[in-house]
Amino acid sequence: MTQLHTEQGLVKVPAGTWKVDPAHSSVAFEVKHMMIATVRGHFSSFDGTLEADEDPERSHAHGWVDAASIDTGSADRDAHLRSPDFFDVDRYPRITFDSTRIQWAEAGTYHVWGDLTIKDVTREVQVEATVQGAGEDPWGTERVGVAIRGSIDRTEFGLAWQQALASGGLLVGEDVKVLIDISAVRA
Repeated sequence: MTQLHTEQGLVKVPAGTWKVDPAHSSVAFEVKHMMIATVRGHFSSFDGTLEADEDPERSHAHGWVDAASIDTGSADRDAHLRSPDFFDVDRYPRITFDSTRIQWAEAGTYHVWGDLTIKDVTREVQVEATVQGAGEDPWGTERVGVAIRGSIDRTEFGLAWQQALASGGLLVGEDVKVLIDISAVRA
């Protein structure tokens, strides 16, 4: 493993261009169902790039997911999520993220702000990114791992379909937890 700690305790991605390796990465989410259970899902088609600078605050991240690649383990639910009630994948096939600012928090954790676009609605969001490590794989390829965590209010992006429950409350939670784990290779 590459030593990522500096004398200030800063952990960072080594400078350079890093390309997401989808085979060793995941883009997932969690949302409440009926206010009592958590439904998990993921997107199977996505890509991204990290332009890492020696000064992490001058770095830039960009990524996208194919909205139609959503998979929650239920074909009926996935079809509903692809429909105009939610992602409307025929009109808005991609969800994109472009970082606008990165700020070191502590050790290997950073606050990352960026423009998230879903259904042609762009809002600034903030996530936490933690550098997990860097090193060379058995085939000589340099890799870096980054875990990204955050949450969004889905209604702010036009994902407003809802059904009230007879007992009170809502069928689908509005707060969506974002869970992204990236393994990226040096470009």
